[in-house]
Amino acid sequence: MRPRPITGWAVASALGPTLPDFLRGLREGTPLRSRPRPPSQALPKERWPETLAFEIPGFDPSETLGDKGLRSLDRLTKLLVVAARAALADAGIKRDGEFVAHSPESAGLVASNAYGSLEAIDELHRVATLEDARYINPSRFPNTVSNTASGYVSIWEGLRALNVTVSSGNPGGLDAVLVADTHLSARRAACVVTGGAEAMSEALYVGWRKVGMPTTVPLAEGAALFVLEDADMATARGARVRAHVLGHGAAFGQPEGHALFGTSTSALARAIAQALEDAATDARDVDLVLAGMGGFSAYDEIELSGITRVLGPDVAVAAPKRLLGETFGAAAALSMAAALAWIGEEMPVPLVRGRLAGRPRRVLVTELGFYGNASAVLLGAP
Repeated sequence: MRPRPITGWAVASALGPTLPDFLRGLREGTPLRSRPRPPSQALPKERWPETLAFEIPGFDPSETLGDKGLRSLDRLTKLLVVAARAALADAGIKRDGEFVAHSPESAGLVASNAYGSLEAIDELHRVATLEDARYINPSRFPNTVSNTASGYVSIWEGLRALNVTVSSGNPGGLDAVLVADTHLSARRAACVVTGGAEAMSEALYVGWRKVGMPTTVPLAEGAALFVLEDADMATARGARVRAHVLGHGAAFGQPEGHALFGTSTSALARAIAQALEDAATDARDVDLVLAGMGGFSAYDEIELSGITRVLGPDVAVAAPKRLLGETFGAAAALSMAAALAWIGEEMPVPLVRGRLAGRPRRVLVTELGFYGNASAVLLGAP
C-alpha cells in the first residue's frame, strides 16, 4: 500500500458527541464502566436499571443538521451524517456546506456497521406483530436496509463518487480502509470518507446478552470517520496530514470454541503479518498495538496470543474499549481514532501490557470478529 494520508476526522462516542469530548475522555483515562450512565433513549433506567450500556451523552443532530428532514431518519443515520459533515469540515474539503476542495464527483464514502438499524427493524416488527402491518410507517421502512445510513450521508453531503457499506462485524472499520484505498488507487475518487458507526438499541443489547456477552462488558454506541485522500492531491492543496495509513491485513480462521461464534489466533496473526508486509515494516518498528480487547476474556486471550505470535511478548498493548465500550461495527474505527489521538502525542495510554518508550510513531490497530475473521491496520505519524 502506498502511504495514504488521513487529512480529517470526527468522533462521537460514549465520551461525548464531539472530537474534543473524545480527546478529553482519553486524557482522563476513566474506564467506561466507572462512568455514570447518561439518560438512554433505547434503554431507559426505569425498564433497565442495571444495564451497562452507554449512549452518546448530549448527542443532538439538529445542532449540526437543523430540524428539517430528521423525523424519518434512524439514530444510526444521524450519527453517520453528523460525523461525515464534521470530518469533511476538519479536512478543509467543505466549508459552510460547500465544497472548497475537490468536488462532489470526486468525493465518496465507505462506512462500516455490523447490524444496521436494529432500531427500525424492531420497530416495524413490533407494529406488525402487536398491531397490524397496515400501521407500519412507510417512511421508516428504508432504514431496515443496512446500507441506508451510508446512502443518506451521500445525499446530505453531496458525495457523488462511490458509496459502499462494509458489514464484516467488529473489524469493519479497518476493512473499510482497504476498500477506500482500493477505490482511491483506481482513481474512482480523490477523497473518501471512511470509518464506522453503530447505534445503541434495545434489540442490540438484549440480543448480545442472550448469546452470552458478559454483563460486565459495557456496550456502547459511536461513530468515527476519517478522510483519506490521494497523497499528491492532498500535498497540492496544502492539507494538514493527521497520520498515514501504511498497511492493511485481513484473514479468516476456523473459530476456536462455541459453534455460534468464535475466533482464531492464527487468523489474527496472519492479518497482522499481512499488514506489516503491506507497509514494508518490520515487527520491531511497531511502538504500540491497540487491540480490540474489551473484557470478553475468551476473546481477549486469543487476541493477545495472536499479537504475541507476530510481535513478541514485550510490545506495548492498549485496549481502547476499556474507555469506549464494545461498539461492534464502530469498534475498529474508534480504535483508529484513539491511535490518531496517541500518535506522536504526550498523552497517557492505558496499557494492558508492556511499556512505551517515548511517543508512539507507528501504531497497529487490531480487531477480532465474532465469526472467525480478523483485521489489522498500521498507522504512522505524519
